[in-house]
Formats: sequence, structure tokens, C-alpha cells
Amino acid sequence: MIDDDLSLLLEFLRFPSVSTDPSRNAAVAQCADWLAGQIRDAGLSVEVIPTPGHPVVLAKNSHVPGRPTVLIYGHYDVQPEDPVDQWDSPPFDPVIRDGVIYARGATDNKGQIFAHIRGMTATIREEGELPVNVIVLVEGEEEIGSCNLESFLSTHRDALKCDVVAVSDTGMIAPGVPTLTYGLRGIAALEFRIKGPSVDLHSGIYGGAVRNPAVVVAQLIATLHRPDGSIAVLGFYDDVQPLEEWERAAWAQLPLGDAELKAVTGVSQLAGEHGYSGLERIWGRPTAEVNGIGGGFQGEGSKTVIPKEAFAKLTFRLVPNQDPARVLKLIEAHLRMHCPDGVLLEITPGHTGESYVADPHSKYGRAAQEALRIAFPGKPLALIREGGSIPIINTFKRVLGVETILVGLALPDCRAHAPNENFPVANFRAGIALNRALLMQLATTSESPGASSR
Repeated sequence: MIDDDLSLLLEFLRFPSVSTDPSRNAAVAQCADWLAGQIRDAGLSVEVIPTPGHPVVLAKNSHVPGRPTVLIYGHYDVQPEDPVDQWDSPPFDPVIRDGVIYARGATDNKGQIFAHIRGMTATIREEGELPVNVIVLVEGEEEIGSCNLESFLSTHRDALKCDVVAVSDTGMIAPGVPTLTYGLRGIAALEFRIKGPSVDLHSGIYGGAVRNPAVVVAQLIATLHRPDGSIAVLGFYDDVQPLEEWERAAWAQLPLGDAELKAVTGVSQLAGEHGYSGLERIWGRPTAEVNGIGGGFQGEGSKTVIPKEAFAKLTFRLVPNQDPARVLKLIEAHLRMHCPDGVLLEITPGHTGESYVADPHSKYGRAAQEALRIAFPGKPLALIREGGSIPIINTFKRVLGVETILVGLALPDCRAHAPNENFPVANFRAGIALNRALLMQLATTSESPGASSR
């Protein structure tokens, strides 16, 4: 049944709020205004605050001295919908099939943040107020690295003072399994380009006499890994924090193992660093990945050329204690050391983000665990890290001095960033219940030292 909650979510999903596409800037701004209206209707005061990029939607309720202050963070921008021809339905015309919503942004992050907003709406309408002081911060640039948010946090630090940040932009390990994420990997990105001849060359006339930039790119990529799957960059593992034995034991008991990972990814065999399970590689070990590679003729048929240049785009997922800036320097040194003569290597650093890890058994972690049990009754709780990166989480810790609790609602097969992104209606409704339970449980932390007084 499509009730008001679900109808409004579908309306939210119709905005093509792709932050990386300048032609969608008007749609991004319209989405921010629409979202502000929904938060205002919930009973909070709200502002749409410009940044050098896309605006921030900032809202709060009437703060009561002595109550904890919870900052709820999310984002209303989405990834590009490409490749469009691989969608089973238009990406910005949401449909519900078999109880699942299909649309760009359904999981990442519109469905999850809107569940929080509708949870607060329901609580205020039924109870007259929220049990805690709330700040809602929804940005429009998460998918392009939150490039203006750190300066926004610093500029508005006093207005954003809080005791804890709550985020639903992570996942559940399986349907119906309440999941608390207490760690995220960091990231360091770069692009390197190999330039060879001044123009594309005939591969018959010149082949064998000059270096082929596309071949050099492939050779350099091949130097990144050893046969055992580990990363062959000198010094890369120097600062890596090993996994705790309790983590490895707990993760081994989860209903998500190598067989499930193969099924959800559609591969016949997992691969990676030897000596670790698939989950351990994803959640607790650093990686090096090729995200894009190109050069030469890309059309149908053949064109016998040696391309004048070729490129690759790389990202490195990092774990606690690894410094993204240091990692980028190590990667650059590695590529330069292995690059042969006869070509020019150009390296362009990309975005970075630090890893994040928190104590899942802190008072806020315990409150989140209890809220998850209420929202998903009768289900065993999973404590996990995640392989993805949300760079702003560590920025909250650095600028605002608070920890973040990550209570995600995305399923492993949600296809975030891919065609046919989806979000179960049941998860959206559970997210509304989770918000209500979470704020109620966090209200009890006022009995502990450190609760805000405003």
C-alpha cells in the first residue's frame, strides 16, 4: 500500500539530483528546497544554506537544556544514472516491483535519510515533540567528496554542537538482520596517464619500434599486486592496524560468508589477499583497485593504431592508521619507479578520506544496538565494519569532536552506484521505526556524564 510516507519518498526520488553534472544544478537546488519543505512540515525550523557548490539543508527542533543533542546526517545528491540502457525502468521514475523500490538514490541515500525525517515527523505528530535535541544536516555533495562540508562544519561549529552523529548510509548484512557499523575504510584516489608518441601511430609501420602507452598502463597496473593478492607497493602496509581476533571470530559467525558474497556479486570465485576471508578483506584490509582504464580506438571493429596516450583511474581503500596523503606518495613513487623509458608519466591525485573506527560498546553504541533490536525484533544483531568510505564521518570527529553511530538499511544487492539501484519498502518502514527507537534510546544517555546542556 502506498501511504503518505511512501508516496513522498517516490516524489523525492524523482529529482535527478546528480551533483557531479552541472546541467543538473537546477534539479539539485529544487531537490534541496523540496526536502527543506518536508522537514519544515515535520515541525522543525529549517534553512537552505548556500555553499560554493550545492546547498546544505540544515534544520533543528526547539532545544531543551539537559537533553542530548543528536546530529542526523545524510545526503540528497545521487550518482549519475549511466549506463541508462542497463536499467529495467527509468532511473528517475521510481517503480515498486515485488515490494522493492527501483530508482537512482533509492538506497544511496534518499531512502535512508528520508526514513529518519518521516520517523521524526511521526514522533512529533504523536508525542508533540522529540525526546532529544535534534540537528538535521543533509548535504548535496557527498557523491563528489563532500568538498565544501568541512568548511561548512568549521564555519557553523557553534550551531552544530552535538553529543553524537547518527548516519544511515551504510548497510545490513542480510534482509532483516539489524546491523551496526562501527568502522569504515578510508580512500585515496588518483589517475595516471602515459603519453608516448605525439600522434596515434600506424601499428604496422611503427609497432615494435616505440612503446605503446596502453601496454605500459597495463604493465604498471600489473605491478600493484603480488601473486598472493597482497599489494606490492613499498611501505604500503607499514601503518596497517591488524584485525582484532574478536572481530574475526564474530564475523565468521555472520550469515554472510564467501558463498553469499559470490552469489550477490555474480562471480564464480572470490579473489584477494591470501589468508583472509572475503568479509575480512572487504571490512578490515586495504586494497588497490582499477576503476577505469582507457586509450586508443574504442569504436566497433578494429583500427590498427598505437595510441599516443592511455590512462588508468585507481582507488586505494585504507584501514585504521593509514594516512591517505602518505599512501598517495607511496603509490606515486611506485609508479615512477616501474615506469619504463620512452614515455611520459603524469599523475593526478584525486579525492581522499580517512578511515573511521569507533567503539561499538560505548554508551551511544549500546543505545544504537538497542534501537536496532526494537526496529528488527527477534533478529540477532550484527556488529560489522564496512568496506566503503564516507570521508565526512572522520571530519565530524575532527571538527565537532564527536563519534558517529552508523545504522544502515542498505542490502548487499542494493546496487548503489549501479543500474537498477533498489531499496525494499520494508527497509524504509523499518528505518522510520528505527529513527523513533534510536532517538528514544539516545534520550537515556542524558543520565550519563557528557550530555549537552543548552
